[in-house]
Amino acid sequence: MLAILQKELNSFFNSLVGYIVMIVFLTGTGLFMWVFPDTEVLGYGFATMETLFSMTPFVYLFLIPAITMRTFAEEKKAGTMELLLTRPLTDFQIIIGKYIASWLLVIFALLPTLIYYFSISALGTPQGNIDTAAVIGSYIGLFLLGAVFTSIGIFASSITDNQIVAFILSVFFCFILYTGFSSLAQLDLWEGSAYIVNQLGIDFHYAAMSKGLIDSRNLLYFFSIITIFLYLTYLNLRSRKW
Repeated sequence: MLAILQKELNSFFNSLVGYIVMIVFLTGTGLFMWVFPDTEVLGYGFATMETLFSMTPFVYLFLIPAITMRTFAEEKKAGTMELLLTRPLTDFQIIIGKYIASWLLVIFALLPTLIYYFSISALGTPQGNIDTAAVIGSYIGLFLLGAVFTSIGIFASSITDNQIVAFILSVFFCFILYTGFSSLAQLDLWEGSAYIVNQLGIDFHYAAMSKGLIDSRNLLYFFSIITIFLYLTYLNLRSRKW
């Protein structure tokens, strides 16, 4: 697994992929945080990082599929998938190695945004007047959200040999899981079940964590979604051997 992890990370950073991902992510979030008049934090009048935590999930919708689309699709396209599967590695080791490498790239892109917290904290009146608990909860939510979207992207890449198709499928699956259920819950079809439908979506659990409350039910939800999509990836790889 470590060999796969190292190989994937080297692949990211020996090409422009890793650097472009981080530059695009930091530029996008920076513009929303400090430049665009409708969202820039200096115009709020109080110390908050709400812009970052509300906009990043939508940046993730395109950023993470761009990272994961090549993980398996490129192997299939290049004809190296069969060679990879013949190595002395289990399917799970291959999947987890590629998964962790992709997730680490997401984390590397997110970590520099911590400077926003220290900047806003220093600008607060009085200094340090910022809801640190909510910030911590939101960052944990973003790390877990990145982990979920990465598992979805890995699965999408495993079912096709076309990176563009993998990207589109990943964006679609992530969008449906993130906002689809909350949108469905607003329809007049569910009567007393609307709240349950809303709980099936990622947005519900991410919003709960953004309040600074780390509930075990939210953690269980994120880990369950990750496990489901990684297992679906495993089943898809196993089907090639039948």
